[in-house]
Amino acid sequence: MTALWTSDEAAAATGGTATRDFSITGISIDTRTLVPGDLFVALKDQRDGHDFVAQALEKGAAAALVSRRPEGVAPDAPLLIVGDVLRGLEDLGRAGRARSHAKVAAITGSVGKTSTKEMLRVMLGAQGKVHVAEASYNNHWGVPLTLARMPRETDLAVLEIGMNHPGEIAPLARLARPHVVMITTVAPAHLAAFGGIEGIAAEKAAICEGLEPGGTAVLPGDLEVTPILLEAARAASARIVTFGEGEATWALTSAIVTPDVTVGTAATPPGPLDFKVASPGRHFAVNALGALAVAAAMGADPAVAATDLGTWAPPAGRGMREKIALDPLDEALSFDLIDDAFNANPASVAAGLGLLLAATPRNGIGRIEKGRRIAVLGDMLELGPDELALHAEIAGLPGMAQVDLVHCVGPRMRALYEALPVRQRGEWVATAPELAARAAQLVDAGDVLLVKGSKGIRVSLVVAALRALRKAPAQGQTEG
Repeated sequence: MTALWTSDEAAAATGGTATRDFSITGISIDTRTLVPGDLFVALKDQRDGHDFVAQALEKGAAAALVSRRPEGVAPDAPLLIVGDVLRGLEDLGRAGRARSHAKVAAITGSVGKTSTKEMLRVMLGAQGKVHVAEASYNNHWGVPLTLARMPRETDLAVLEIGMNHPGEIAPLARLARPHVVMITTVAPAHLAAFGGIEGIAAEKAAICEGLEPGGTAVLPGDLEVTPILLEAARAASARIVTFGEGEATWALTSAIVTPDVTVGTAATPPGPLDFKVASPGRHFAVNALGALAVAAAMGADPAVAATDLGTWAPPAGRGMREKIALDPLDEALSFDLIDDAFNANPASVAAGLGLLLAATPRNGIGRIEKGRRIAVLGDMLELGPDELALHAEIAGLPGMAQVDLVHCVGPRMRALYEALPVRQRGEWVATAPELAARAAQLVDAGDVLLVKGSKGIRVSLVVAALRALRKAPAQGQTEG
């Protein structure tokens, strides 16, 4: 396997000292996922990574990036010693970007950045050697880690950049030096740190500060804060491309949402374009259109990208839909689960409800004659002083009246519970485990159930409990 970094290259990139020669084929920050040949990076987070260096080396790490020789590590162990481990990782990422000839795209946004990044992984896969950020590696260590992991032969790279506080995006964008940036949308999220939507827009727009000369900014064209985004792009001398459902460079002219797929038609600079996303949701069509614009700006063939997009479906926690069988002998006795439990803010809750409304319950097969649309909604965190009002306003979202039952999780969601009509009130609980313990009572065959909430409120526990209701087919039976 080709070396990702040799000891000489890594030492030159970081200004560190290699205790002996080594070559690495990957980079890890977690001994649980480390594979032989990795460089283990001893970051400090909840625990000091230096405490795990010996374990990493025992598991086959080719070397460790450290600021000191940890206790219990042999004198001849392969180490790259730097003054500060995070700074060393940043330097390695900076060098990884500098040596690469890849076209680089960077994505940010209040909602949809990870899903859009994963769409691009699929779209670009047949058009070159692609390197894409793992999971949601979008913060102060995730971005440099992605760059440091980038193979030198990469043709196309896609990074994700996130934020929680002002001033986070611009340094990461300058580190990434993208040729194309995309902002998926700007919505109320992290309001506690920014005070208003304009502050969030300005922070998102700071991604333009990292653009390479002659770079392209792909921006939503139909937001109230679009002028803020356009101003930042112009200040960076970017080529501006807009996307959305109104007037835009890439304009969505129609979106047909079915229980299983969303089919979009768009007016684009290359000409009319049809595309399909293997999941219901108009917001998926809008994000996919922006991703197609990014792919085109990176030099990819948009027609090929649109074709390959049809194989993408949202991952677990981000709108993934699955059927949970309740009877091993009769697959009709099942319910549909929409797992959107990774994160939540008002805009993403509205999008999640769109997935629920696009689904059709089945009648006459469960204990209850009528199949139901059910939402389990957990607290939306970091919304600032207006958080209770923002939770209560969910009751007035378009289509909310079509939801049969709403279960609320968390102290902030009490505001929504009290704002709901009595006919829609399910249960309110303070914590997710309380509701997870009653999973079997929440759902019936024929129902469609959405679970949505901020990661910190742990409604993923409800998802796990609902999945645990699945009955495997009896011996001799196969799943349909």
